[in-house]
Amino acid sequence: MAAALFSPLRLRGVTLANRIVMSPMCQYSAEDGVPGDWHLVHLGSRAVGGAGLVLAEATAVEARGRISPQDTGIWNDRQAEAWARITAFVRAQGCVPGLQLAHAGRKASVRRPWEGGGPAGPESGGWTDLVGPTAAPYAPGAAAPAALEAAGLAGVVAAFAAAAGRARAAGFRVLEIHAAHGYLLHEFLTPLVNDRTDAYGQDRRRLLLEVVDAVRARWPEELPLFVRLSVIDGVPGGLGVDDAVETAARLAAHGVDVIDCSSRGAVPGIPAAQGLGYHVPHAARLRREAGLPTAVVGAIRSPEQAETIIASGQADLVVLASEFLRRPYWALQAAHTLGAEVPWPAQYLRARP
Repeated sequence: MAAALFSPLRLRGVTLANRIVMSPMCQYSAEDGVPGDWHLVHLGSRAVGGAGLVLAEATAVEARGRISPQDTGIWNDRQAEAWARITAFVRAQGCVPGLQLAHAGRKASVRRPWEGGGPAGPESGGWTDLVGPTAAPYAPGAAAPAALEAAGLAGVVAAFAAAAGRARAAGFRVLEIHAAHGYLLHEFLTPLVNDRTDAYGQDRRRLLLEVVDAVRARWPEELPLFVRLSVIDGVPGGLGVDDAVETAARLAAHGVDVIDCSSRGAVPGIPAAQGLGYHVPHAARLRREAGLPTAVVGAIRSPEQAETIIASGQADLVVLASEFLRRPYWALQAAHTLGAEVPWPAQYLRARP
């Protein structure tokens, strides 16, 4: 029987060769938001290694929306031109290039993990004009954001839309809107952060839906749009799967094609999830009850585990993060393990099992 993991998936006018996705993973290695050789090799090697879709890291739609001063961006044409070199290489390998559009909100302007994390001050390239749903900082010692008002909210929506246009010009074929992990759109979604009393608090999904509508208006009809959600917040009083099912159903009605299921990040100190495939039950429920395809990330390790997820209909795509850092050619190795016939790069045929 053919491996389900290596069956193609058509989403609008784009066909993925298989169900394997490289997760967006921040590399903290850009200058002025411009991706460079590191990003070409990082993304390109996984395309060579057989992934069906590679999603570039959380890429800021405006400068103050970066997580760190070294994050990638797509708020100007110079950045888009640099991305075009990368997407051309990825597509030449038979892989689909995707981009995650992001705004870090009140979690912006931090030092790189290997530099200790924590707030990045102006002396290390950071900034202080953070924004969020309210003026509450993410953590003690962090800069307090400005609560977004009407003009600022419209500016965020416009920035996402402009970024979508640049992403198309740069050659991306999939877009993912980042609404997880405690960044701006998740901050508006979760009651742990958003206690506003205006329309954006009465309907906490409002900003996300406005962003989706604005992006969908700029993103061609034939190209798919993903949204990454923190399906659960992981603490009492936060978002749960029931909320995610309703959010996913509303997103589907606004032209979203896939929900990429993750969790947590809204507030500090939340215990990490444990166990293999810890988001799989959530992805299965969203797929079943909201009626649209799901992708699932989180401790997906072996080809057999990934095959079971797809073959049993628990998700439509498996999204690998740390496993792809350890094994860039995981997809080719998985094909051999599962007995699937997939093309290898001609340059590597001498190593084919």
